Amino acid sequence: MTNLSGANLNNRAAVGPQGEGRDSPSRFSKYPAYKESGVEWLGEVPEHWESRRLKFLFSLQKRPVVDGDGIVTCFRDGAVTLRSNRRTDGFTNAEKEIGYQGIRKGDLVIHAMDAFAGAIGVSDSDGKSSPVYSACTPNEGVSAYYYARLLRHMALAGFVSSLAKGIRERSTDFRWSDASEIYLPFPSISEQTQIAHFLDHETARIDALIEEQQRLIELLKEKRQAVISHAVTKGLDPTVPMKDSGVEWLGEVPAHWVVLAIKWRARIKSGDGISPDLIESQAQEDKPHPVIGGNGVMGFTSQANVSPPLIVIGRVGALCGNVHKVHEPAWVSDNALILDFDRRSFDINYLVHVLDARNLNEISDKSAQPLITGSKVTSQYIPCPGRYEQLAISKFLEGALSEFDQLALEGIKGIELLKERRSALISAAVTGKIDVRGWQPPTSAPTPELAQEAV
Repeated sequence: MTNLSGANLNNRAAVGPQGEGRDSPSRFSKYPAYKESGVEWLGEVPEHWESRRLKFLFSLQKRPVVDGDGIVTCFRDGAVTLRSNRRTDGFTNAEKEIGYQGIRKGDLVIHAMDAFAGAIGVSDSDGKSSPVYSACTPNEGVSAYYYARLLRHMALAGFVSSLAKGIRERSTDFRWSDASEIYLPFPSISEQTQIAHFLDHETARIDALIEEQQRLIELLKEKRQAVISHAVTKGLDPTVPMKDSGVEWLGEVPAHWVVLAIKWRARIKSGDGISPDLIESQAQEDKPHPVIGGNGVMGFTSQANVSPPLIVIGRVGALCGNVHKVHEPAWVSDNALILDFDRRSFDINYLVHVLDARNLNEISDKSAQPLITGSKVTSQYIPCPGRYEQLAISKFLEGALSEFDQLALEGIKGIELLKERRSALISAAVTGKIDVRGWQPPTSAPTPELAQEAV
């Protein structure tokens, strides 16, 4: 635990003693003077900035497709690239490419259906796309990179959704006819380029910190799982004699432990179906019983079909093999299995940890949708030390896992803080709330695309 607890899991390197990090907008100066932009959502802008509608900044293109063009995709993270550069799974290809258009490197691309979620960016490739994309070329004195940043910021802040015409759940229709009429700030091309360059550098640095935090959290998960597995299969006393368990996933266990099939000390059955409408209708009412599915509590109901203590195991799909402890009367849905065990043989906390260590998802049937049956679960061989030893292991794990979980929570909070600062920094830069004209990259030069714009 020593090495992990000293890790930068709460981003101490990026956050100062008063909570101000080097990526905080407050560390940058403002412009000398501001004026009202005349645009309600924008407020004040630097005094020398202008405002123009998008249609006077970019020209909408409708190019023919060139033979050999690959499909360009505009992703929600702002990347616009050939689909083959990113991934090819998860897409539905049109049988006939009706209305497809040419996309060229440097185009500002707006995904009409997904713009609300940030699918706006500058293409890094030549290719083709469906007509649902607006492909625009910048007019003289306009940086596509700056306006891609600005429009993505507006989209993620909810502005695009407020303008768009809703056509289906979790999506919007944001066509060029809507986008082109939006008034946007218009700084000089040198400032646009500088802001885009500044944000490329600073957001890349923040993204690297986020990735580092995520790697540390994954390492914590691995270490946490290793601690559980070692405790429930090897015990707490490293000096005891060991024996071969005869079970591949267990390996050696303490010589005085019993190894047995779960079915000898437990019974298992599927949960019962429950109407989603019933859960939804009672969600806002004061109902005492949780509804538990494969991934935990999914709502509440006035009914219960199990009484504690029991163990619930996810039965289907991505939730297959998840293990939950039921500590109050509840309704367990048919997406889960109910394991009722012999209380004289097992401490419930120890048994939950053993099932976690076994990783039940590994024994699921990998068909179109992963499925685990009750018979597969109960046919598993697991270690069964005496009750006293089980309680000692459970108590040890309670303390050890609490430390892991606290560190992971700090890491998650650190990531959220970094994301908030990233968003605030982008917002402040693209709307002129901070002046980055004098900023210089510590070590790197401008990217070729941005350097070319500045010429």
